[in-house]
Amino acid sequence: MQFTKRLREPIKRGEITTSVRIWRSPRVKAGRCYRLEEGFVVIDAIREITLEDITPSMARRSGFAGLADLLKTAKHGPGERVFFVEFHYEPPT
Repeated sequence: MQFTKRLREPIKRGEITTSVRIWRSPRVKAGRCYRLEEGFVVIDAIREITLEDITPSMARRSGFAGLADLLKTAKHGPGERVFFVEFHYEPPT
């Protein structure tokens, strides 16, 4: 799971623990670890939602100023399905 550079430090500090993604199909699975620089993002949950389900609060919790800011970054390729991903960061051991 890739994150823009400006989100990486807040993720490592535990300030960002959610992400909204627009994909063709889920790209992550709950319980799996994905590398984030020297540590890992561990997926706690993923659920499919609609664009209408995205709230300004969800956008802010995902590290964005608002809905428009989030939607500029959330869409990856030709996907149309919306996923809300909850995760936590695990530093290297």
